[in-house]
Amino acid sequence: MKFNNPIQLLAISAASLLAASLLSACATLTVDFVYVSSAKAAGPNNYGEIDVFEINSESGRMRQIVTSPFPSGGRNPVAEAVSPDQADLYVANRDDNSIVQFIIGSDGKLYPQNTVNTPGIFPLALSVSGNFLYVVDTYQPLPTCNPASPCSGSIAVFPILTASQAGALKPAQTANTLGTPVVNTSISASYWPLLLTGAGASHVFVPTAVTTAAKGAYVYITGYDSSSNAGYVFGFTTGSDGTLTTIPGFPVPVGTQPSAIASDSTGAYLYVTDAIQNVVYGFQINGGVLTEVAGSPFQAGGKPSAIVLDATGKFALVANAQDSNLTVYATNSGALTRMGTYTTGTQPVAIGIDPSLNQYVFTANFLGNNVSGFQLNFNNGTLLNSQFSPSAANANPTAVAAITHNGSKK
Repeated sequence: MKFNNPIQLLAISAASLLAASLLSACATLTVDFVYVSSAKAAGPNNYGEIDVFEINSESGRMRQIVTSPFPSGGRNPVAEAVSPDQADLYVANRDDNSIVQFIIGSDGKLYPQNTVNTPGIFPLALSVSGNFLYVVDTYQPLPTCNPASPCSGSIAVFPILTASQAGALKPAQTANTLGTPVVNTSISASYWPLLLTGAGASHVFVPTAVTTAAKGAYVYITGYDSSSNAGYVFGFTTGSDGTLTTIPGFPVPVGTQPSAIASDSTGAYLYVTDAIQNVVYGFQINGGVLTEVAGSPFQAGGKPSAIVLDATGKFALVANAQDSNLTVYATNSGALTRMGTYTTGTQPVAIGIDPSLNQYVFTANFLGNNVSGFQLNFNNGTLLNSQFSPSAANANPTAVAAITHNGSKK
């Protein structure tokens, strides 16, 4: 088609400019990318998969990006963590005892880079703080332990290498590659066993979650004694080289079966959910030592499975797996006040909040095979369903992580 009329040409130019501006606006409306691991893939290789969603800054709508999902690089992915510069995603594949490093593209796409094996058996939880990745394994390594004759779990510390450190490797690697695990010199091994002091061999500590507090100064791990109705929290201080030192007095008894753990951004308070008692314990952190806050424990829903605090520490959000809902609490000097409870997909097992605006909340719903999205109102703590929530995911989603759009430096 040929246009000779100047008015026609002006109209076409204006339309082109409008279309370009709309495309540019749509691109900028993506505020975050959310990564949701699913335990079961659709294909015959039995590998897990990672759904990648973009969050719309105006509506909160979660929409899968082009080419999503991506293979998780192993079987049964159960935990995720993001590098400090938001350029890489680490995924723990439980059945392969592996951690896969993915480079995150500027468009949110994932590119597998490296795979390392964990020192122990069946990794279950990850946490990043500073230049270290903390990995909790269900059991200590062979031949000390094995699933047929289990013993207590362990924690390992992987350095996250800088570009120069990774480039010096042979062959050279990219920044955020995981280095050799830090050595625990007391046992000449690359892990720290999680042992119940004074307990007999029949007392096996089953870890469930890990978090860091006070900008990585402390590491806390929850779990329970498999032979009794007793929950515990292990506490460590961290050295500049990544080594861990048990805080005197730990492990400390906490509840019956702790299921999740989180700290506020200042490192002043720590919260632990209990899946049997259906409560949330609140603690003040003083030099790594835990002091229970007034009014603790606080009532939760059925089988609380995950907890997150917003970046300001004003609100805590707890996913209740049995009730298929999400409870919002206001925080005040560590105490929790219930603000409201909201329906999610079936059996939420992981929860996150967007790192860009700190207002969009999402849950991975294990039996619902989907992801629920909400917008948090900072004035009153209420939640509003995001547009078109929930969003379909692969079978049995288990973990979530998020980065700011354009937060990646690669």
